[in-house]
Amino acid sequence: MATPIKETPILYGKDSDRFLKEVKENENNRISKKEYKKNLELLNNVMLKATFNK
Repeated sequence: MATPIKETPILYGKDSDRFLKEVKENENNRISKKEYKKNLELLNNVMLKATFNK
């Protein structure tokens, strides 16, 4: 049976302001292509070694 997913809470006041500020500050942060390829390779290795129970 699936686990129920709770609704995303609505942010108000200072929490909302802080969230929007952090989103704006990190809007243009990107990782390098080299780092992306490294992470993708790591993910592929993990997926190859993973076993999934049915």
